[in-house]
Amino acid sequence: MTEYKLFAQRVGLVGITNAIVSLRGLILIPILTKTLGASGYGIWAQIIVTISLITPIAMLGLPSAMVRFLAAEKDKKEIQEGVYSVLFAILFFGLFFSLLLYALSNSIALTIIRDASAAPLIKIASIIVLAGALDGATLQFFLTFGQMKKYSALTLLQTFGEVCLVALAVLYGFGLLGAVVSLLISRIIVFLIAFFLILSKIGFVIPTFTQIKSRLKPYLLFGLPLVPAVISAWVINMSDRYIIGYFMGSAPVGIYAAAYGIGNTILMFISPIRTVLYPTISKLWEEDKIEDVKTHLKYSVKYFLMIAIPSAFGLSVLSKELLVILATSEFVSAGSVIIPIVAFATLIYGFYSIATYVLTSARKTHYIGLLLAVAAVTNIILNVVLIPLLGILGAAIATLITFFVLAALTLYLSFKDLRFDLNFGFIVKSVIASMVMSGLILKYNPVGTINVLISIGFGGGIYFGLLWLLKGFNKDELRVFKSTLR
Repeated sequence: MTEYKLFAQRVGLVGITNAIVSLRGLILIPILTKTLGASGYGIWAQIIVTISLITPIAMLGLPSAMVRFLAAEKDKKEIQEGVYSVLFAILFFGLFFSLLLYALSNSIALTIIRDASAAPLIKIASIIVLAGALDGATLQFFLTFGQMKKYSALTLLQTFGEVCLVALAVLYGFGLLGAVVSLLISRIIVFLIAFFLILSKIGFVIPTFTQIKSRLKPYLLFGLPLVPAVISAWVINMSDRYIIGYFMGSAPVGIYAAAYGIGNTILMFISPIRTVLYPTISKLWEEDKIEDVKTHLKYSVKYFLMIAIPSAFGLSVLSKELLVILATSEFVSAGSVIIPIVAFATLIYGFYSIATYVLTSARKTHYIGLLLAVAAVTNIILNVVLIPLLGILGAAIATLITFFVLAALTLYLSFKDLRFDLNFGFIVKSVIASMVMSGLILKYNPVGTINVLISIGFGGGIYFGLLWLLKGFNKDELRVFKSTLR
């Protein structure tokens, strides 16, 4: 329990960080939607989607491999060679993909975004790809070696930098161009600071070509199967923006992206668990502490569900009012239906996110690629069929079905290697408490920002009170939770 207490404290620290990071999207939604409109916000969303596709491809799965192979490493020389081999490789491949995106910027603007004015934005985005890849690799260093405070501080710095710079650029009339440049500046700053901290920790060496080659071989064998998985994950999570844009134009993309962003805030509850769980599970698996692995997985699922289930219900009953507050009337009618579907889809996605670490620890990353490929094909087919029939509602339904298929298949395969407790009894208790909470919020019918905040606080109190009465936690869990808060 002591080891899990440390795990819970790290999750708590990263959780607070991710909660603030998630607010970045909620803060930028009203600023961008009310200044750029649905069409402008749609172009912004497609630029972000493009960056989020190319950046992880440029990493070649190497940051994940660094966590997997160096989390338990103690020898400084081994750490130096591993870290700098990864950074030099990402610098090279990141530059290649940045130049490729730059060369294709005009074609992407005309054929995918369908707006020639987006070409200069994509050119800037190509530089963000390189900066983002290096930024992501350096941040992964701190996760690898359990330096959560530094990771959290750098993540918060990047978040505040992006929000402030993007908001100032848009509000002072620099439009989308200023917003995209702001992203680039913030990521360069964070990379430079992170790299300086790495230098102070392990020093600097330039690995030889032979060292890089020998070091990267096992890393690439581990990480490369994750690249198709990354592409498939992008298809599952974000390709619907491109398909909506192709069939319907940029304005529906903007409405869908705003609603999706609100419903997807549940992801902030799984992100800290995933961030801390991966290096922790990798280390325990290598040390053959299988019972500890099961314990970490069990409590990770439980604490995620504890927050995610009531959040999905709450977002569903407050969807219209949230769009009124965060966007404009242009977004409300269609967007309010999207939020509940995306919220419950993200809840289901949480099961996949946790179960997948059983497969990575067992070094069966090829299964992850296969599962995501199946889900990606399913998602594309559903989107192509449903979007022309149902509009953006079809995209949301496609996401829900895809996440369900992905979670079910991943749990099935992971249970072949390691069966852990999914807390079905707790799920029933949480759903009951959430339904009562939702009914009371509907009866209160909050209007306006203050009343919505009051209803959230009131609903949270009702939910946790009922969960306590239903004995959703045992004494040991409550003791760990209280100790973690202290």
